[in-house]
Amino acid sequence: MRNNALLVLLSVAIILLFVLSLLTGSIHIPADQVVNILMGGAENVKPSWRYIVLESRLPQAITAMLCGGALSVSGLMLQTAFRNPLADPSIFGISSGAGLGVALVMLLLGGSFGTASFDLSGYIAIILAAFIGAMTVMTIIFFFSTIVKNDVLLLIIGIMIGYLSSSAISLLQFFATDEGVKSYMVWGMGSFGGVSMSNIPIFAFATILGIICSLLLIKPLNALMLGNQYAKNLGVSIRSVRNRLLVITGLLTAITTAFCGPISFIGLAVPHIARLMLRTDNHRILMPATILCGSLVALICNLICFLPGENGVIPLGAVTPLIGAPVIIYVIVKSKHS
Repeated sequence: MRNNALLVLLSVAIILLFVLSLLTGSIHIPADQVVNILMGGAENVKPSWRYIVLESRLPQAITAMLCGGALSVSGLMLQTAFRNPLADPSIFGISSGAGLGVALVMLLLGGSFGTASFDLSGYIAIILAAFIGAMTVMTIIFFFSTIVKNDVLLLIIGIMIGYLSSSAISLLQFFATDEGVKSYMVWGMGSFGGVSMSNIPIFAFATILGIICSLLLIKPLNALMLGNQYAKNLGVSIRSVRNRLLVITGLLTAITTAFCGPISFIGLAVPHIARLMLRTDNHRILMPATILCGSLVALICNLICFLPGENGVIPLGAVTPLIGAPVIIYVIVKSKHS
């Protein structure tokens, strides 16, 4: 009963923060005008206000909500499957792979790439490069998962791939122009504002599909919590679950990183926040709570980014560690004393 009430409270908090995200920004728009815009009203509404609400604040709030849930559930699955409380989507180098793809386009190819039959440039090129980079690393990890049976060794391979990607990015930055380095640094700060309203259907479909697939792994993840041998006795294929988990987390990380840039700490910290709130490891309640907590935390971070008001927007990469780092420090200290 308590856990169900907590899920309801989280849902209500998400709705309130979502509405607050539509009302908050560097330009003040009266609440009644925001409602009028959302309801399709055209009378006495400034075109600039309509554009800000429908093309900036609304897609940004939707993106934050979906991205937070996707990264959080990915972190939870990785922490459970590999029994590592510090596992998150970036530990396998998937985020670094996305960063390398973007670096190749921005720093080496001048912001565009193509062949004799097509040419891509600007925002579309960056998204596609990030997705290709992330999925390439995920494919490599998936290949090694068919060879390496030890979970710890697979984690180490992922970390090494991340280091290799980071090394390649550093070399590209060293030889790149100042303008290219600046553009890459801006992308690397992360932002929920990079998804336009026209791209929301694609982004929403991909993230929601990944989250639904994650929910289908609740039963085998609960079995893994009791040990690999116990899971095998229940008929759970450890390798099959691990491979499906890698594909799901890889796709979720690739799509969120491609559209929003590398976002740190949400996938790492939010599952621990959910555990502290629920005091349970049962994924039937823990996974939905983690998804809701992730959406809630992402919306909070999105709001904090607008605190300076007319002075500008704080980079998302500077905000997420403020929430995530204290949680991880607490978890580490608590584990040392338990």
